[in-house]
Amino acid sequence: MAGSGYAAALDRLTTTLGRLPGIGAKSAERLAHHLLKCPVDEALELAEAIRTAKEQVRHCQICYHLTEVDAPICGICRDDRRDSSLVCVVEQSRDLLAIEKAGSFPGVYHVLLGRLAPLQGMGPDQLTVDALEARVRAGTVRELIMATNPNLEGDGTALFIAKRLADTSVQITRLARGLASGSTLEFASRDMLADALAGRQPF
Repeated sequence: MAGSGYAAALDRLTTTLGRLPGIGAKSAERLAHHLLKCPVDEALELAEAIRTAKEQVRHCQICYHLTEVDAPICGICRDDRRDSSLVCVVEQSRDLLAIEKAGSFPGVYHVLLGRLAPLQGMGPDQLTVDALEARVRAGTVRELIMATNPNLEGDGTALFIAKRLADTSVQITRLARGLASGSTLEFASRDMLADALAGRQPF
């Protein structure tokens, strides 16, 4: 935004907002102007919330979900009503939150903090695979549910983990895929139909 005719501070704000995922140049410009128009205390509240989150939010020492510095173990891992032998493996904390919203999973989680993507420089060392393997080899896990995203990188990550743990007795499963309840065949994609056929169940 340099040379846009705006004040340098506004240029900097717009450029910084534009670095956020999903925020294009126009959206960044709108957000910057909104922040200038809103009351000072509202803008500063946002700035303070960002600062506090950066200082206080950490990864859980067990599952790598988000928690706070004064609670090194997240609330899910601390909940003794959960089945700690049933572990759902997800790529990011936002995937965990999506599953939690369904309100039907009784187990715990492991957050990989990404997925294998060699072209983007994401290898096993950038993920929490070693920590997951340590959890499994400790002998307290009976089943891993692979809930990585259903795409090339997600499936590749799940396969990599399965191979790493092939010599253990842990059961490795994956989320069911295919047709959603209430959907119709004519609107299903080729991949959805292929997954539905491959994952068919006894009637």
